Amino acid sequence: MRYLLLLSALLFSTFSSSMTAAPTSSPLPTKTATATFGGGCFWCVDAVYQYVPGVIKITSGYAGGAMPNPTYAQVCTGRTGHAEVVQITFDPSKVTYDQLLDLFWRAHDPTTLNRQGADHGTQYRSIILTSTPEEAAEAEASKKKAQAQFPDPIVTEIVPLTTFYPAEGYHQDYYRNNKDKNPYCQVVIAPKLKKLGLDK
Repeated sequence: MRYLLLLSALLFSTFSSSMTAAPTSSPLPTKTATATFGGGCFWCVDAVYQYVPGVIKITSGYAGGAMPNPTYAQVCTGRTGHAEVVQITFDPSKVTYDQLLDLFWRAHDPTTLNRQGADHGTQYRSIILTSTPEEAAEAEASKKKAQAQFPDPIVTEIVPLTTFYPAEGYHQDYYRNNKDKNPYCQVVIAPKLKKLGLDK
């Protein structure tokens, strides 16, 4: 469904090859960290984290599969093994990994296997990709804590990150660039942001 809406929307918009970070007027901190999450459509997850204080940059991409350098069209088949994810660069002195995890659980339904709303397939699975054993332990603890919020079991995968592949340029900062052009942004993403109190 989303793939068809994208093809339609692209007839009315110009591709952008830039990867736009969340707006910031402050100099980059001396220490940064990254978090890699997948919670359905990466346009949605990117939009959710855009205005979180301490988030410096968000890159939409693909991870968790075996195919090298996958394209969007290939990932959309569900046969590459990759999930649509975002990689978040953040300032840990302003926002913690645990706080980002807390928003992750609230921003999607982690109890639906390979599906978020009308988006179906393993590419839309709920997944946390970790870079260190400490990060993995924190993610597991957060998952256990979050389970109390859901009547059904959480099915989110927590796995080590091997390789992250940035998505094509037109996927970056997608909601902000296309919220008035693509019906998916208006019908799916905007209500999600409003529910979370993040609509700008």
